[in-house]
Amino acid sequence: MNTWPGGFTSRSVKLKSLCILFLGSSIGASPGHSQEPASSQDLASRLQSTLEAFHAGGTFPGASAAVSLPDGSVISLTVGEADTVRHLAMAPEGRMLQGSVGKTYFAALAVQLMGEGALDLNAKVSTYLGHHPWYARIPNASGITVKHLMTHTSGVMRYEFKEAFTQDLTAQPDKHWEPEELLSYVLDEEASFVEGEGWEYSDTNFILLGVIMEEITGRPCYELIQERLLGPLGLENTVPSSSRVIPGLVQGYAGPANPFGGTDEVLLPDGRFVINPQFEWAGGGFASTPTDLARWARALYTGTAFDAELLAMMLDGVPARLGPESRYGLGVILMDTPAGPSQGHSGFFPGYLTEMAYFPELDVAVALQVNTSVGRSLGRSPASVLVELAQVAGR
Repeated sequence: MNTWPGGFTSRSVKLKSLCILFLGSSIGASPGHSQEPASSQDLASRLQSTLEAFHAGGTFPGASAAVSLPDGSVISLTVGEADTVRHLAMAPEGRMLQGSVGKTYFAALAVQLMGEGALDLNAKVSTYLGHHPWYARIPNASGITVKHLMTHTSGVMRYEFKEAFTQDLTAQPDKHWEPEELLSYVLDEEASFVEGEGWEYSDTNFILLGVIMEEITGRPCYELIQERLLGPLGLENTVPSSSRVIPGLVQGYAGPANPFGGTDEVLLPDGRFVINPQFEWAGGGFASTPTDLARWARALYTGTAFDAELLAMMLDGVPARLGPESRYGLGVILMDTPAGPSQGHSGFFPGYLTEMAYFPELDVAVALQVNTSVGRSLGRSPASVLVELAQVAGR
């Protein structure tokens, strides 16, 4: 999902929360090189100070961030608490739900299938799903294309914030939701606009995309994403949010007005999520760490995740209502920022907010996750913190 609706720190906790990972490097491999170079220490210190200033300016529990540098190394940072009751410090390996950032995996899978000729970007959705009896009841059913779905220009509204859905979700926390059940909340609705003539962010678009991809491959999208993307790239801390229990998930805080389950703490004492996050599926559907997200952003937006010749197609965006001069490509938010152009995505899921982006002019990828979805507790937008971290890393 994607929308914009305080812990303790001490010097010792701050020092412990700074974790520098030099992926694929030889630093520390011999007794004479047990510490990173002074320049790396200085950069890590400046990045940590930036994250701590963000935390000090808000009242949220904690945050985790990572920066992928041009040489392939990743600096991972944390601040604050992963659990405000047990007073557990945030750790780099603590997973959080990505929300809509998960769309980037489904989009990458779709682009791979396009490169193989199995999926046509400009084909009408009815070509793939018209045989389903429910499909004709989807808004704009006869005219929408795969590109309309992936760029949120279909006119098909979102299902996930409809009151009827949130009530049903909360009332049935163990329910496994099938895509057709999610789509039922928008059947026979009047389209938000004629396909291709407007822009409106909607998870429903990617639910339809997921159904298409599973039909043309005959396999679950999660299996394909693991086999084609996560496994080859070594993203071992990225896992599907496909049940109420997600290993390694830190506590999230959604505020007392949380419509998804009705509680501030999203993890119950027994470790189960208050509702079943499985419903999100192709609309997001993953939990991970910023370290994995920073590595993913670099791989995705430098053309490593699929044939690099297809990257221009993914980054060909349409005007979007996500900020000044924002555009939306195939599952990617394109922005002009003080750190130069950015390519990435933001995400919301009750209890968590995520930002991920690659800054091509700096050749830096950055990811940030906070364990709250109460935006006013942050003091500033996570996107602005992402830009600041990129600027520090790019100096």
